[in-house]
Amino acid sequence: MACKQQEKSEKVTENEITKPNIIIIYADDLGYGEMGAYGATELSTPNLDKLAKEGLRFTKGYASSATCTPSRYALLTGVYPWRNKKAKILPGTAPLIIDTAQTTIPKMLKRQGYHTGIVGKWHLGLGNGNVDWNKRIAPGPNEVGFDYSNILAATQDRVPTVYIENGHVVNLDPNDPIEIDYAKNFPGEPTGLENPEMLKMKWHHGHNNSIVNGIPRIGFMKGGEAAKWVDEDMADYFLEEAQNYVKQYKNAPFFLYYALQQPHVPRTPHPRFVGKSGMGPRGDVIVEADWVIGAFIKTLETEGLLENTLIIFSSDNGPVVNDGYYDDSVEKLGNHKPAGKLRGGKYSLFEAGTRVPFFTYWKGKINPGVSDALVSQLDLFSSLASLVGSNESTDDSEQLLDVLLGKSQKGRDELVIEATSRTAFRKGDWAMIPPYEGPAINTQVNIELANADEYQLYNLKEDIGQQNNLAKTKPEKLQEMITAFQAIRGDGNSEIEQLELK
Repeated sequence: MACKQQEKSEKVTENEITKPNIIIIYADDLGYGEMGAYGATELSTPNLDKLAKEGLRFTKGYASSATCTPSRYALLTGVYPWRNKKAKILPGTAPLIIDTAQTTIPKMLKRQGYHTGIVGKWHLGLGNGNVDWNKRIAPGPNEVGFDYSNILAATQDRVPTVYIENGHVVNLDPNDPIEIDYAKNFPGEPTGLENPEMLKMKWHHGHNNSIVNGIPRIGFMKGGEAAKWVDEDMADYFLEEAQNYVKQYKNAPFFLYYALQQPHVPRTPHPRFVGKSGMGPRGDVIVEADWVIGAFIKTLETEGLLENTLIIFSSDNGPVVNDGYYDDSVEKLGNHKPAGKLRGGKYSLFEAGTRVPFFTYWKGKINPGVSDALVSQLDLFSSLASLVGSNESTDDSEQLLDVLLGKSQKGRDELVIEATSRTAFRKGDWAMIPPYEGPAINTQVNIELANADEYQLYNLKEDIGQQNNLAKTKPEKLQEMITAFQAIRGDGNSEIEQLELK
């Protein structure tokens, strides 16, 4: 693979080698109830379960947002995504939303002697708004702290459907240049809307533009035939890249951000996983993701890296079943509950939107256990800085290293969560959701969004399913929550944008 061809890292000092490697494995749309370790009974996830049970499993681990781009922004920067109005679900042509002068986890770690890499989904924008996909694409991951990057630009259902390594489209034929447009199609190019006979996967909503590999996408693309990925091979492609990366930099302290594409749509399991879950493609790609992680951990073990590597696993937001394609995800769901006992899902301000699987694993350093401490992906910035001896931090990121390592149960006290520009508040055992206009349920994806014309207040210790609104019976607690929320959020809470599933 291409990673092997990159120049070897410079020789490192003995002191640098003693610093632990750091790996963040980030799933895409994996819900709180999708793993056996979190109560799933219908899906088999033995590799994830082993890591979670031999590590520290958090019951109150949160993404910052109920959608992907904002969560990824917060993860890498340690800054609430609602502070950046550009941090929302992006098209594949969006410019980079992380300022190249902004501090990030990979930048901070580089300053501490780390080699930094990203493999997998990016979805934080590329370039300055007018990308020529046939030249080096910048700024991107390499300009915000990553020494090595091999990514998909946005999501698997969006064009461009190509891999981009260190800013260059992989396998691009200069005689077949790529053109991308999210507003209009190119003359003569087939689409899912107009050419259903060409499809191997039928679109349900929002996914009816250019057809690649028999799958209709969001956005229009022309050219780049030799560079287009094969969806069914994507998991193997990024696994091999991740394996090559750790093999190449095993003698230096490294940071790898391994961003899986599963179980985001389109769900395209490799043929060897088709039918393995009994739940159709959605279940199959979760089984595939579990296998991929098992193979990756085996590589770390073979290379002798497990004892000196901190692994953090989580998901960018909660689950969604039908998210744009007819793929049997609803029909074959059976007794599986992707959100577990939680209410809502992706796009929602209810708990299932942002409370996600979240565990840490470090062989010999983290004792197996379960933590009820409140932690957010926002906190990884300051916590990892403390781990490596850096004093860098952000106003939003709390230093919770001892919590992540199982040495303390005192997590953060309060947290603002976000869903498509709407925000809500977690403090202690309580969740408060302000009133918002809009439908209570998005019927296309069948998810409760938590919109209501009155405040909602829930005691999650007693009512984890958020069925009993206490806003009227606990007015003092409600006002306490509103005051604490506004102290962080300010006055911008009423400015909301319409939910766009695309």
